[in-house]
Amino acid sequence: MDFQQQKSYNVLLIGDNCEDVYHYGMCERISPEAPVPVFKEYSQKTKVGMSSNVRLNLESFGIIVDHYTSREITKKHRFIDQRYNQHILRWDEGEKELVREMDIGAPSPRILEKYDAVVISDYNKGFLRYNTCKRLTTLFAKHKIPVFVDTKKKDLTCFVDSIIKINEKEYANIEKHLDNPQFVVTLGERGAVYRGKNYTTTPKEVFDVCGAGDVFLATLVFGFLHKNRLEEAVPIANQMAAISVAHMGSYVLTPEDIREALFYDIRV
Repeated sequence: MDFQQQKSYNVLLIGDNCEDVYHYGMCERISPEAPVPVFKEYSQKTKVGMSSNVRLNLESFGIIVDHYTSREITKKHRFIDQRYNQHILRWDEGEKELVREMDIGAPSPRILEKYDAVVISDYNKGFLRYNTCKRLTTLFAKHKIPVFVDTKKKDLTCFVDSIIKINEKEYANIEKHLDNPQFVVTLGERGAVYRGKNYTTTPKEVFDVCGAGDVFLATLVFGFLHKNRLEEAVPIANQMAAISVAHMGSYVLTPEDIREALFYDIRV
């Protein structure tokens, strides 16, 4: 059965917002004022990032997404030498102060009942602060809604009964967490670890790792909802992240990507 014909899942997505601005050009000379390259821009492309990129990838699986995000938009300017597809500089705009904290209000049980899962994409910019995360995840746990978290926080005690997707470096920097957490630790080209088992992946030529974590997270959620077991979701997330890094810029999975890589899974 085609994945577009399966049950329609509903997901609540909460997280930070940004735009990835790609400046394409070339460096053909050194500045006479300082020993630095002079960048000549030829084109520019803007893509959504952070939780907005997670949303697009969730929707690529046919998932219906309610998205709550910050009003302020961080911009990440990446300067790319288009001859070699190499990043030469990144400049971040709009990070002088924390963005305004999310006003969560009091979601009614009737509204929460419609969600099959909740995804928290927390880049620690201020929209999702400690007490907000604790209140939200406690509420979702009470209603037995699975929660998937991708976070830059070091104190993870605010994420109650959550599945935490985290990269290797962030995992090493954790300062506090609750007892018996469910960690899915991504290892780049070495795959991912869940409950002590290393799920390997097929190495790909890497063009850009930007947004690969968002693709992994969205696929992990889909895989869990479709298979009902994280052990089966992690290999699928590995496959999709490997597709992502083979493209320049924040990537959104296409139906062709999903059909080609997951046909044996999604037809069940």
